[in-house]
Amino acid sequence: MPSCFETTPTTSAIPITFATKSTWEAISAGLSPLARQFASSNGFTAKPGACLILPGEGGQVAHVLFGLEEATAKSRDPFRPGSLPGLLPAGVYRFANAPHDASLATLAFALGSYRFSRYRKADAPAARLAPPDGVDMAGVTRIADAAMFARDLINTPSNDMGPEELAQAARAVANRFGASFTCVTGEELKQGFPLVHAVGMASSRAPRLIDFSWGKPAHPKVTLVGKGVCFDSGGLDLKPSSGMLMMKKDMGGAANVLALAQMVMDAKLKVRLRVVIPAVENAVAGNAFRPLDIFRSRKGLSVEIGNTDAEGRLILADALALADEERPELLIDMGTLTGAARVALGPDLPPFYTNDEMLAQALARCAQEENDPLWHMPLWPPYDTWLESKVADLTNAPSGGFAGSITCALFLQRFVEHAKSWLHFDIFAWTPQARPGRPEGGECQVARAVFRLLGDRYA
Repeated sequence: MPSCFETTPTTSAIPITFATKSTWEAISAGLSPLARQFASSNGFTAKPGACLILPGEGGQVAHVLFGLEEATAKSRDPFRPGSLPGLLPAGVYRFANAPHDASLATLAFALGSYRFSRYRKADAPAARLAPPDGVDMAGVTRIADAAMFARDLINTPSNDMGPEELAQAARAVANRFGASFTCVTGEELKQGFPLVHAVGMASSRAPRLIDFSWGKPAHPKVTLVGKGVCFDSGGLDLKPSSGMLMMKKDMGGAANVLALAQMVMDAKLKVRLRVVIPAVENAVAGNAFRPLDIFRSRKGLSVEIGNTDAEGRLILADALALADEERPELLIDMGTLTGAARVALGPDLPPFYTNDEMLAQALARCAQEENDPLWHMPLWPPYDTWLESKVADLTNAPSGGFAGSITCALFLQRFVEHAKSWLHFDIFAWTPQARPGRPEGGECQVARAVFRLLGDRYA
């Protein structure tokens, strides 16, 4: 259980009262005259995010008032209570009344207490929360632990998070839940995973194809594929320094897939889970793959390299082809793939792609309920011709620059043939500016919504 949760029963927990502008008058009337005067003197009006600590007669913290948006507000943030760990002094607190969603508020409290402290001591918030009534604390803990695990992986710089270290992290997750684990490394990739090898061969740190399975073989097959580019220089189509600055997070797809896998296994969902992660470093050296090189993929399709900086879709192509061979009921891939997705939807709203409309509707509902926003984008068939090459079956980077996220999804779709349903996510995996429950840095995106979807199907 995260350290921000109080594990022993307490009757002396400090109450936190949530108020909106419309409920503040009634809440104020229920306070003692001294507390009401104190709130008035401090100008507390229940503005969203406003926090006021009411002192007791001995000067101790007696009560906390915290402002929320109206329940009907279009811009209501269910994670607003996630700012509390950074605002409250040390102590044990409890929810005196229900926020808009007690489960999401509890999860936000946990996620807001996260600190990345691998390289510098960071004092964790000393405020702890007593488990609210009616909240599934095991479920909240499961999600919070996995989300923090993903954040830790993404926040770790590339000198300490290369393909080998990512494989070690995946092995630790697999071992924890008794999953079977294999890893294909270096030159061994040439035969079965030529695109993974091509992208990773210029690095002194050997590329890998990580693969583990868990659950009963008779259960429905759900396969997760995550892009594990541990650092992306852009290859010979070199990124500018500003474009390279954040590239430690280019393994965010793999991190989020591992977080989702941890949630699934911890919840013991009735699925046959498989996780496939191609892990590489896209480096520059004399043996780096070049623009207009042509490689034969695992599926047999020949791919012309239009741009070495479109490497994520190459390694995912081989991984998806492997996963598709098993004909899973649901095949899901995640990757930090295109700037086009960020231009269109920004950092907080990852697009997803599928031709299964019922699946898309169910996922959209789960995303809204879990406050894990997503947006359904089209696999637009007319753009498929943009992938044509004059000398190979397809190119990895169409010229023109239009619809970059869509053409990336269409490229990957070429490698999915047998799966009953396929979901593709083009994520950012980063919070550029801190918000309640979401500190600046690596972020767990998509995983909570997909876990809810899988839980609804396979609990």
